[in-house]
Amino acid sequence: MNVSRIALAGGVAASTVLLLAGTASAHVSVQPQGEAAKGGYATVNFKVPNERDDASTVKLEVTFPTDHPLASVSPEPVAGWKIEVTKSKLAEPLEVHGNKINEAVSKVTWTADGKGIESGFFQQFPLSVGQLPEDADQLVFKALQTYSDKEVVRWIEEPTEGGEEPESPAPVLALTAAAADAHGGAADDKGAGDESAAAASDTTASADGASASSSDGTARVLGIVGIVVGLAGVAFGVLAGRRRTA
Repeated sequence: MNVSRIALAGGVAASTVLLLAGTASAHVSVQPQGEAAKGGYATVNFKVPNERDDASTVKLEVTFPTDHPLASVSPEPVAGWKIEVTKSKLAEPLEVHGNKINEAVSKVTWTADGKGIESGFFQQFPLSVGQLPEDADQLVFKALQTYSDKEVVRWIEEPTEGGEEPESPAPVLALTAAAADAHGGAADDKGAGDESAAAASDTTASADGASASSSDGTARVLGIVGIVVGLAGVAFGVLAGRRRTA
């Protein structure tokens, strides 16, 4: 009986842990398609899961960082959703490709035309963004998720380095090294590859030369053997003729 109670208590505890873990991980997040390199452009997806059993997600508002404004933001159409892009004036103009930009996107809002994201489903909202900052390792976006019962979940808590994940974390886009570094690495690899190819070519040429020399030597040996055999045949014929004459 005691064993059964212990097993039951253990099962309940394990289920609770799994439930809490699932709830903690189900939040609005952002991920790039491929990489989001510093100083470049990227396509990113905001992933929105529905955490409610009795309501649908009908609206998503994403606020863009003001410390690193993005001059170019282009949403991809999403079936069943209206998209609104809000721009704001910048305190200090941005210089992009030699042009000064006085305003940047401050918020993008998706509003469902129909049922939205129902229970047990998620939706991705793609954006093309740039030019990404060169002096930052990440960008923090704050998001508001609105349900059909008017509940609003605020995913706005910024993570701290070395700290625990907040209860309602804001989506964070990690930035990778600048694309120029990658090209440089690719060039070095290419150079190394060319050297290896040249070395391989030299080795092949040497092998071909050795093979040719071996073939020539074999031909000479066979020629000499043929001559010796021919001379032996002639000598044998002469001796045979003499014996018949005798």
